[in-house]
Amino acid sequence: MSSGTDGREQPVPGQEQVPAGGPVPGGGPVPGQEQVPADGPVPGQEQVPGGGPVPPGEPVPRQEPVPLLEPRDGMPAVVAAPGAFAAAVAALAAGEGPVALDAERASGWRYGHRAFLVQLRRQGAGTVIIDPVHCPDLSSLDEQLAEAEVVLHAASQDLPCLADLGYRPRRLFDTELAGRLLGFPRVGLGTLVETVLGYTLEKGHAAVDWSTRPLPPEWLRYAALDVEVLVELRDALAVQLADQGKAEWARQEFANVLALKPPGPRPDPWRRTSGIHLVRSRRGLAVVRELWQARDQIAQRRDLSPSRVLPDAAIVEAARSLPGTRDALASLPGFRGRGARRNLPEWARTVEHALGLPEEELPGAAPPPSDGPPPAHRWQERDPVAAHRLTAVRTVVAALADEHSLPAENLLQPDAVRRLAWQPPDPPAGEAVGAALAAHGARPWQVELTAGPISKALLRLAEKDGE
Repeated sequence: MSSGTDGREQPVPGQEQVPAGGPVPGGGPVPGQEQVPADGPVPGQEQVPGGGPVPPGEPVPRQEPVPLLEPRDGMPAVVAAPGAFAAAVAALAAGEGPVALDAERASGWRYGHRAFLVQLRRQGAGTVIIDPVHCPDLSSLDEQLAEAEVVLHAASQDLPCLADLGYRPRRLFDTELAGRLLGFPRVGLGTLVETVLGYTLEKGHAAVDWSTRPLPPEWLRYAALDVEVLVELRDALAVQLADQGKAEWARQEFANVLALKPPGPRPDPWRRTSGIHLVRSRRGLAVVRELWQARDQIAQRRDLSPSRVLPDAAIVEAARSLPGTRDALASLPGFRGRGARRNLPEWARTVEHALGLPEEELPGAAPPPSDGPPPAHRWQERDPVAAHRLTAVRTVVAALADEHSLPAENLLQPDAVRRLAWQPPDPPAGEAVGAALAAHGARPWQVELTAGPISKALLRLAEKDGE
């Protein structure tokens, strides 16, 4: 049994419940539950030879995790028609408690980050699997579940694609973020479910092409199981957050995730091409830019992931070798694959165009300046004093993070650390440091923990530099 946030015992996922001491209705075995003889060991209780429990003080043998193989209520039908969708919304609205939610994308296969499957589970409603290809408007679901807390794992990954469908949660519990605040070394869903609840999830279908239709039964089973115990995980993590005095931290972090606005378009997105650091000339950078843009247009038109149209490695190969003919381009290893050769005439025209650009139209060697501080590895050269401040602030944050058992980047986001160290208040008194951190996006709990110690470190450093 797992303990809920109110301290009450919660039913074990996948186990049919009966009145205390009563038989399973109908007298038969519980579906999906391994049976033991009437006089056998109690499942989940450590045993020693002879059948008794482990004596006090003795080391407890490690329990093997229990695999989750089937949804406790059986596999639901996929909702792919207006009538079925309306019934599903009504069932979820009539349910109770938090709503477990997950979305499957096809980012490595299709253009963009659309959801191709949405799974929900709520007490009283069971599991609902919605096909957004056929039900692309979730606004009625959004309206009916407006007051419900939604449980997501790594919510920032799924919230944008859910918003595209018209669903925007107002209350959130992010199990991945909760795991980080609690100091778990690994916070993947499968790992947390195994560590906290003692179940194992099948993760073999995480990177499949979810745009495939019809979806294979084993993929749908995997998708359903992703929300099977998400609320139970939420309840267990909430207890631990309360025990560690971190419940308010989590509340502020979850609210921040919901309040984040989608990032604007990146300047020069082609500069994120993997391996671009190997391209040393401006002419080569022009080849990267032109091929990246041509690839993006083709990928969008064909609804394919750009990497399936032309891999980054091929773009970098062309940029480094600067092939002057179509045959020279076709001889490069990255352009020999079927996908790359399909558009070879387009690639050849694009490279020819880049090679013919006048000097004034070539991209600069460095990206355009951002509104923030320079990359940290350049600080020592550009401003040694600021580099010392950065080291001092990072040292304080690392020590506090270790003291409170959470990652340093969750105690205080690295961007706020860099901005404060690059341009601190003068003088760096505690209140001024706290105001600066808040202006850089730090939440109140982060400011409360870090502003004072950071201020002391900066003041000591300023005194030392002034001697």
